[in-house]
Amino acid sequence: MLDIKLFRTNPDVIRENIKKKFQDAKLPMVDEIIDMDREFRAAKSRCDELRSLRNTKSKQIGGLMAKGQKDEAEAVKAEVKAMADELAALEEKEKTLQVDIRQRMMVIPNIIDPSVPIGKDDAENVEIERFGDPVVPDYEIPYHVEIMEKFAGIDLDAARKTSGNGFYYLAGDVARLHSSILSYARDFMIGRGFTYYIPPFMIRSDVVTGVMSFAEMENMMYKIEGEDLYLIGTSEHSMIGKFIDSINDEDTMPQALTSYSPCFRKEVGAHGIEERGVYRIHQFEKQEMVVVCKPEESKEWYDKLWKNTVDFFRTLDIPVRTLECCSGDLADLKVKSCDVEAWSPRQQKYFEVGSCSNLGDAQARRLNIRVRGKDSKELYFAHTLNNTVVAPPRMLIAFLENNLQADGTVRIPEALRPYMGGQECMK
Repeated sequence: MLDIKLFRTNPDVIRENIKKKFQDAKLPMVDEIIDMDREFRAAKSRCDELRSLRNTKSKQIGGLMAKGQKDEAEAVKAEVKAMADELAALEEKEKTLQVDIRQRMMVIPNIIDPSVPIGKDDAENVEIERFGDPVVPDYEIPYHVEIMEKFAGIDLDAARKTSGNGFYYLAGDVARLHSSILSYARDFMIGRGFTYYIPPFMIRSDVVTGVMSFAEMENMMYKIEGEDLYLIGTSEHSMIGKFIDSINDEDTMPQALTSYSPCFRKEVGAHGIEERGVYRIHQFEKQEMVVVCKPEESKEWYDKLWKNTVDFFRTLDIPVRTLECCSGDLADLKVKSCDVEAWSPRQQKYFEVGSCSNLGDAQARRLNIRVRGKDSKELYFAHTLNNTVVAPPRMLIAFLENNLQADGTVRIPEALRPYMGGQECMK
């Protein structure tokens, strides 16, 4: 959510940003917000004036009654009553305008960073850099489910019976590999100075609307029937929510956190969930990075975060690349974002395994997350960032394809062996 002062002082910046996001249908909202804000301020000013006059008149009544001027006192009482009626109507108008303004402001996209490439959708995202050499072996790489089934490591048929498409049972070495990757990711991030968390897996609606746009919410979140609770789509949601309505001393910044959680997603618009795969599913687990920092630190933290994911994947001998998300591919709250994609030797292309985002002060404004300056009483909004360390279902695809050997065994990279009981390969 943008600062209302920007609408008052430089609305053209907002209009230009909306155009860069290819959301021209939202342009009329800018003028609506400006007009409503003007009306709101006029009502507020009149309310302040009426309160002052009412106080003055109320004091007059006591003086007149003390002097025995009852008629004059009654006349002033009538004035005070009229003021009270006007004030009540204006206060109700203020509340209505506040709600209407906020509803519109919540769907106006955040101002994107000048470095973001302009494009309509993910087809126009821009490759930044590659890390590791993408290799296509001279032997066949089976579909990832076939590799898992060879190790008796997945049961999709049973999961369809219990839960439907988009779910799975993992077993044996594949299940152990899944858990080992998460444990390694946890320790990898702790080693980089992040504090480990296990957060709540359900959050209230005020947190949901604070961390994401309405479109994302509708497409992603599962609501608990009869409760003001939603299943989280990523632990970022509850980790940022942890700071709701908080004032944080500047010397406690930055907060660098890494969190584990299961994640639940509707995957609306995914054109059906694969029956034979774990690339796009309703339930998975993930290790996440979250940073809450001072505004001047967020650009530096953005680069640190995506590099952490690249470094993690490279320790497991998986080639990756980074893609800069174009303007049309950015969710409304994001200032800048990049995807980390892993190499698939079977498909001979890269696929997304994580996303790093700088949200500026958008989430902080919605959730009222503020920082107190060290040498003053000044309060300002924090910046928030998040990034995927690893989400094992997709990581399993990348891991199995890139570490599959010609004899059908799967090599375990050295960094992961302590978590796999010392195994050097899966047979």
